Amino acid sequence: MHTPDWTALEARLDADGVALTPLLTPDECAGTAALFDDDECFRSTVVMARHSFGEGSYRYFADPLPPLVAHLREALYPAVAAIANRWAERLGERAFPGTHAELRAECAALGQSRPTPLLLRYGPGGYNCLHQDVYGDLTFPLQLAVMLSRPDEDFTGGESVFVEQRPRQQSRPVVLRPRLGEAVLFPVRHRPRLGARGWSRVQMRHGVSAVHGGSRHVLGVIFHDAR
Repeated sequence: MHTPDWTALEARLDADGVALTPLLTPDECAGTAALFDDDECFRSTVVMARHSFGEGSYRYFADPLPPLVAHLREALYPAVAAIANRWAERLGERAFPGTHAELRAECAALGQSRPTPLLLRYGPGGYNCLHQDVYGDLTFPLQLAVMLSRPDEDFTGGESVFVEQRPRQQSRPVVLRPRLGEAVLFPVRHRPRLGARGWSRVQMRHGVSAVHGGSRHVLGVIFHDAR
């Protein structure tokens, strides 16, 4: 596992709304992707076509989480929470606790006790409609998606797509192609954006463009739990 440059990540988030960073090694990616077919690791499976979410499937991990996934949630959270709290100050929103254990305790008190980290798999023609990962009243504002496959080798197509809905302006798309082991840090629902009149709240949604061939695996690290 690589240690992110948090100063650079925050600067990129403020500029573009999304940021890329190396995170997992090739071996860590392969080991995590291989979990997809181990039913004992998961609490539920979603086939996206059944719900008009897209084409492909994703599986939510059960507690206890695999050690690497649990470590990512706990180790990355303090730095991500520091960014989230700076965002909250700009927007006049609530602050978040300094440790992930404290955040999970808040979630549990609101009836959100199911873990939300997930594995996604897309085959040829697979895609994910634009959406937001909101699972209850408490929504932590940032999340990560870690690429576990090799673009242009394991799969083609399948770009990560983000759309920023700016007030009184047309929406702005951002398209990224994370490499093996790279993580995208991005907003769950909205982010602060500095304009001529100060900070404003802009909504964001994310999805995946169509996979042309091969198999695309991604690890989603969401910090708040689900109801």
